[in-house]
Amino acid sequence: MRSARGLYNDVQMSADTTIPTSAQATAVISTEGLTKYYGRHLGIEALDLEVSAGEIFGYLGPNGAGKTTTIRILTGFLRATSGAARVHGLDCWKETVRVKARVGFLPDSPSLYEQLTGLEFLDYMSRLQNGGRAGLRDELCDRLEHSQADLRRKIKGYSHGMRKKLAIIQATEHDPEVLIMDEPTDALDPLIQQRLFDLLTELRSRGRTVFFSSHNLAEVERLCDRVAIIRRGRLVTVETVAALRGRKTRQMDVVLAQDPPVDALRLPGVLSLERQGRRLRFLVQGDINPVLRELAKLEVEDIVFEHPSLEDVFLDYYRTDEPE
Repeated sequence: MRSARGLYNDVQMSADTTIPTSAQATAVISTEGLTKYYGRHLGIEALDLEVSAGEIFGYLGPNGAGKTTTIRILTGFLRATSGAARVHGLDCWKETVRVKARVGFLPDSPSLYEQLTGLEFLDYMSRLQNGGRAGLRDELCDRLEHSQADLRRKIKGYSHGMRKKLAIIQATEHDPEVLIMDEPTDALDPLIQQRLFDLLTELRSRGRTVFFSSHNLAEVERLCDRVAIIRRGRLVTVETVAALRGRKTRQMDVVLAQDPPVDALRLPGVLSLERQGRRLRFLVQGDINPVLRELAKLEVEDIVFEHPSLEDVFLDYYRTDEPE
């Protein structure tokens, strides 16, 4: 097995790679007022998004929220009712051939040519993309544990996981500037998921743009620079993962060495406080540093601070999902 650095040896990988300032000003993917109706049924409405170069952008929402509709418009497989969608400034519908030349696409349920072998399928798709980057296919197969023996088999005999791996290889072997993925980790085992995460991190470090939809909140929290949340076809918010977490109310449990004076319990940013002797439980919203500074004045025996997950934040948006 080649090392995890084998795919792009000239690049220093880092999960904490930040987006360069120049890249932040470049909208690689953009939508303006993007709307799609299926008859009277709303797909998406008035969607405004901008995704920068060198960014991993997560697109969150439950099934039916409009994620796949958005992706099909971005990849030129679906025409919007109104509004605009562009990739590198190219109209995704009117200039779809030019868009497809710069994009790698992984659909949520890849439709593969089952009578072909895996190798025949990759060769055919590579010709449509004017060839892949030399050696990249072998590296991807090695990374995702899709063996040469697997490539010689007909696709109709593949498991769901093997099909997904083949589709990922096909979407990335031409080293696209933009990678658009719809539920990329479905059917992948945990080891291959990790290999995919490493790959996406490498792509970001090389200035590539990754846009992927998911309902797996943990992977979005781990990978993404920013997240958009879509609800019933409408955009709810676009924020960094850190900013989303910062808006969440969090719980803190503290055990003091001795009973505190009453005025010591007037803590900034605390929404509610429960006290049982030396044990305190309170809810904090926003910046926790003022609370920590006040607690530092007391003798603390133990403290437990529950860091909010993106799932907690996500569910907050949907708990108020009243019928419309």
